[in-house]
Amino acid sequence: MLGIVVSRADRASEHVGNRLRELADWSPVDAPAHPDAAGPVSQTDGAQLREFDAWHLDLDDAADAFPADLDLLVFASRHSGETGPLLTAHHTGNFGPAEHGGEDDALARACPHAHRRVLDALATHAPEDYEVGMECTHHGPTDVGAPSMFVEVGSDEPQWDDPAAARAVARAILDLRAVAPDADLEPASVDNDPTGQNRRHLVGFGGGHYAPRFERIVRETDWAVGHLAADWGLSAMGEPDLNRDLLDAAFVESAATHALVDGDRPALRSEIADLGYQVVGETWLRAVTGVPLALAARLEDALVTVEAGLRFGEPAREAAPEADFQVVSLPDELVAAAQGIDQNRTRERVAAHALAFRTAENGNRVAGRAAVASRGDYTAIVDGAVEMLRTAYDTVERRTDVVIARRDRFDPEKAETLGVPEGPKFGQLSAGEPVEVNGRTIPPDQVRSEQVDRFSL
Repeated sequence: MLGIVVSRADRASEHVGNRLRELADWSPVDAPAHPDAAGPVSQTDGAQLREFDAWHLDLDDAADAFPADLDLLVFASRHSGETGPLLTAHHTGNFGPAEHGGEDDALARACPHAHRRVLDALATHAPEDYEVGMECTHHGPTDVGAPSMFVEVGSDEPQWDDPAAARAVARAILDLRAVAPDADLEPASVDNDPTGQNRRHLVGFGGGHYAPRFERIVRETDWAVGHLAADWGLSAMGEPDLNRDLLDAAFVESAATHALVDGDRPALRSEIADLGYQVVGETWLRAVTGVPLALAARLEDALVTVEAGLRFGEPAREAAPEADFQVVSLPDELVAAAQGIDQNRTRERVAAHALAFRTAENGNRVAGRAAVASRGDYTAIVDGAVEMLRTAYDTVERRTDVVIARRDRFDPEKAETLGVPEGPKFGQLSAGEPVEVNGRTIPPDQVRSEQVDRFSL
């Protein structure tokens, strides 16, 4: 069940509430008593809506006003700021003193998966002149009683009164019916230990109030972000070693085991690791998107870490966490020659057949070993490199342990012997055009030689 909170103290909230009632068929129902609840309770398929007299920030135990089968609570609210037309969503809590509702050093239960989904929904429904973004964790309430978030219309009176903006937020909220607050659990290893299960949830640390880096991760990977402590929130919190309980709560209330830290922050990283959580980078998050985490961990153990250049191929995104694989050494000279012809295409061919492979040059160049599900996949990688050679050589012969490639090429030494000066005339001959030298015509076939390259397999 989705619960929707509308505050009568917030005219933008009331406006969204009106649009919600227009977009679905609602019926009055009985609901638990709550000291701040006001007016009738409305229910539609998969959702219940209640109005409250208090400001959202000051509501305690709002989940108590909804049935026991409540899964997710959304506060329809306004956003205030100098950010222009903006639709936004964020979790609630305080990394430090409670200046705007809630308790000091306390965090409400986040809903990372639903937050990810509502950002997509806002982008789908937003009026043309509205931006969509996410904010850090920055105000109360902290005692909610269910996974929750704010979904907001911003950033000033013209937007709070804009029917199109209110309708977009209302549609995005209704799209959350039957959406779970959290991503599915998946094994972190193949030892079947139920305590070793993770969700693709992150806790974020660092950056600005509006979090473009974390928003980019949510939009471009399969990871969701729970609580997010911006730079100013970390300053309000204080030294990490003196606030271990709050750091731990950020993970617990986000149902997360991973963190992304924006900036160096060695003391913070150390405390997170000491608490038993894993700090990861954006490259790792992108690399493991779609890859079972247990399989990714096994491949990193067998080859190198993502940070050291490991990249995953398409088969890894279709494999089971416990999939068998073998580590093979790629024919370096052959692969290097193929990359010299077309680096991107060669990498794509390796990625099409390898579960994972080592890279250099920031992941752009295939280098060294790979993990494959079968010998046939290794053969397919070699075949791809051989086919690449065929685009640049006249003949390519593949034998059991060697590939022999031949091509007829411009020979600078022959050109010099015939008196051709180095420069533009070299280029003409190389392109197959005759040149004039001291009254003589030098045809291109007189300055060519056969090049034979051998590549061991």
